[in-house]
Amino acid sequence: MKKTPNKIITGFLLVLLITCFGCKTKHVVTDGNVNPDLSEKYVIKEHLKTAPSFKTLQAKVRISYTEDNSTQSHTVTFRMLKDGIIWLTAPLNIVRAKITPESVGFYNKLDNTYFEGDFSYISDMLGTDVNFEKVQNLLLGQPLFGLDNETHKMSIHNNNYMFQPNEQSSLFELFYLINATLNMESQQLAQASTQRFLQIDYLEYQTIEKQTFPKNIKVISLEGDQETIIELDFKSVSLNQDLRYPFKIPKGYDEITLD
Repeated sequence: MKKTPNKIITGFLLVLLITCFGCKTKHVVTDGNVNPDLSEKYVIKEHLKTAPSFKTLQAKVRISYTEDNSTQSHTVTFRMLKDGIIWLTAPLNIVRAKITPESVGFYNKLDNTYFEGDFSYISDMLGTDVNFEKVQNLLLGQPLFGLDNETHKMSIHNNNYMFQPNEQSSLFELFYLINATLNMESQQLAQASTQRFLQIDYLEYQTIEKQTFPKNIKVISLEGDQETIIELDFKSVSLNQDLRYPFKIPKGYDEITLD
């Protein structure tokens, strides 16, 4: 049983799991500054309207992975069947991954390794339930753990509407930053007891077929003094095409165990 798969792919998958697109036309006109007179209920309601409406999505995604002052960059084909499949493949099918509500799998032809499992590893690592919906919400610029005005309080922070639970979880502290256009600006989770910090920043948006999609997502993961940065740059986005999601692990590959 081999350990430690290709870092760029493993890192990308793990960020997806602990960690594209959203946004219908806004009904809010803004000058780039948040309005402190807006109510918590209104901001949340209008933000949740940014959830996308599509059946399938395809894009080219440039993934940049930085760790220990070393950076790798790869471009992959990304496909999504909303609520059903997240799929990606590297050029020449060297690496392929498929995530569904029931399973997580990927294989790497460079070193003849594969992984097959479910969300239990990531859930155990975080100490909280992680599922397909949370992964999809991250990619769609939607709240990972839900957002409503009954359980969250709002304040203004750095020209963003900042939401946090009325009572933070004993497992981690959670913050959402929503910008003046009511798109998600940042999602942040902190675990003081384990010195872990995860920040997902939505740096740039693009308009596709009258919908607004995150173009550039930056993920910063800290554990102690170890920092990992992953940037996802989405290009050539197309919607509602008939797509295939082939995935079959080649024979003779060695299984990866994630410790």
